[in-house]
Amino acid sequence: MSVTPADARPVRWRAGAGRLAAGAALLTAVALLPWLSRTDPALTVLRARSADQDPTPAQLAAVREQLGLDKGPFSHLAHWLGGLPRGDAGSSWVSGEAVLPEVTAAFAVSVTMMLGALVVTIAVAALVSARTLYLGSRRRLHRGRAATGAAALAALPKFLLASLLATVCGVWLGWFPSQGWEGPQWMVLPALALGVPSGAMIGGLLDQSLPAAFNEPWARTWHAYGFAPGHVARHALRRTLAGVLPQLLPTVVALVGGAVAVEKIFNIPGLGRLALDAAVAQDLPPLQTATLVLVLLGITAGLLIQALRRALLGPALRDGALPALRAPDLPRSRSTRWIAGICAITLLVLVVAGLLRDPLHVDTAARLLPPSAGHPLGTDALGRDLLARLGHGALRTVGTALAVTAVCTVTGLLLGMAAQVGAGLTEVVSTLPAVLAGLLTTAVTGPSAWGAACAVCLVGWTPYAAQSSALLEQERASGHMLASLSFGAGPAYLFRHHLLPAVLPGVLRNALLRLPTTVLVLASLGFLGLGEQPPTAEWGRLLSENQPYVELAPWTVLGPACALILLAVLAVSGTTSGRGGPRRKAARSAVLPRGARERVTGGTGAASGRR
Repeated sequence: MSVTPADARPVRWRAGAGRLAAGAALLTAVALLPWLSRTDPALTVLRARSADQDPTPAQLAAVREQLGLDKGPFSHLAHWLGGLPRGDAGSSWVSGEAVLPEVTAAFAVSVTMMLGALVVTIAVAALVSARTLYLGSRRRLHRGRAATGAAALAALPKFLLASLLATVCGVWLGWFPSQGWEGPQWMVLPALALGVPSGAMIGGLLDQSLPAAFNEPWARTWHAYGFAPGHVARHALRRTLAGVLPQLLPTVVALVGGAVAVEKIFNIPGLGRLALDAAVAQDLPPLQTATLVLVLLGITAGLLIQALRRALLGPALRDGALPALRAPDLPRSRSTRWIAGICAITLLVLVVAGLLRDPLHVDTAARLLPPSAGHPLGTDALGRDLLARLGHGALRTVGTALAVTAVCTVTGLLLGMAAQVGAGLTEVVSTLPAVLAGLLTTAVTGPSAWGAACAVCLVGWTPYAAQSSALLEQERASGHMLASLSFGAGPAYLFRHHLLPAVLPGVLRNALLRLPTTVLVLASLGFLGLGEQPPTAEWGRLLSENQPYVELAPWTVLGPACALILLAVLAVSGTTSGRGGPRRKAARSAVLPRGARERVTGGTGAASGRR
């Protein structure tokens, strides 16, 4: 099942064709945005220019003639593409300035911020996985972990963390600037706000994969021969990183265009804000140029990560000599059960208590009240009880997030298994901001919860596709896979006994870690008017609505933020690194198809007789 040198060139051509087709489809969809929304682009542009609420027909006709809108979207797209080889990306419809210098400056800012976030991500991931790395390299890893700490950090809303850092470290303590972008000091707080949740996400996946590497025969042999623990740890980390590296693309690299909320809080002139402002104003030249830059960034980063993965795995990937990563059978820690029980009971109490209250009752005399006996979580800016809104929004929040996560997981698995087709599509879509996908979806469906869910599904499958593709590539290069093939195992048998068991556990852990992120993305779309509309009680919307009051009334965001963290910890507390016993037994019996095993042993009865 490994790719031979003779087959490598056709595979590369197909992957390149997939990248080209996905990029072309995305740029075409962006070019159709004003026409898909069924609104007059001239009216939107004119209002963005002068905020004129009642433009005359003559003004609209002048704008159409100036921008060439009467010729249709495809004529404009062809004209824009024709100017790119000359370094001309057109001029902004709103400001009239050249697009390319503006996009280049915004891209430089966003890439710098992304590199800072990458440094924080690596540091946090190292801290999250340090204990497992230390104990595993010394053969002292005796209990499974549920990565609850990583889940709690990964569930932190980036925009809420950015607000807290800007208030505490920027305004109160004055350690770092909290507004603007003028030098390295201005990068610290945004990098922390973006890197801490991302590092917890990467570190949690790494922490769950390391026990399988330490369970491989080479690790046991090296320890018996007295190799230094640091030497064993480095090779286990190298073995495990190959499966986690693809998560950098949708988790860290996607921050270039997807950190819109953080850029707004810190007033950073990044590419995400530029793309969002252009999309809202239907200013196509900067929007198309920003989209093209994101597509090229995703493809470049995807190729670099793929090359790094293959360098880490070495010739074993090409020669089909990789050992299969099987998690050891570690007993579940008792504290994990206690944590899961406490989280479940706390959430249940909050939801039930909230359901007994009215979430829509407005009392302007009780605005921003702190927690008390009458209002256990306080009130919001309209005097509404936050406990009531938290309880009534629980079912809608969790139900929608679970449905979207399930759709994204299945889609990612299917596209990850079709590596030749899905690789290019994953690289292109992974850097697409969810806000832009929301604008494209809303243009067709209108603002609704259904439209926001579809928008998240359009881009949310990329982490699972990247992970599935990486794990499948390693599984296909394993020795027991080649053994099954040599004894005549068919595609159905290989899928059921080899590929799916190797991929599904890791992808499910990834999905559970990302469940709160799905809630926040849905909330960000609703906050921009693209999804759930007020006065609906939904956890992410509670965070978005009350974010401006963090400094004045922090309790307004404390309740929904804690609920998200409890949900994340509860979701991952059922997954530990210790399920290796039954899986190892199944893996040993699944190396050969039944008929092949009987041919080798001479039949079950004969084998029993010899024993």
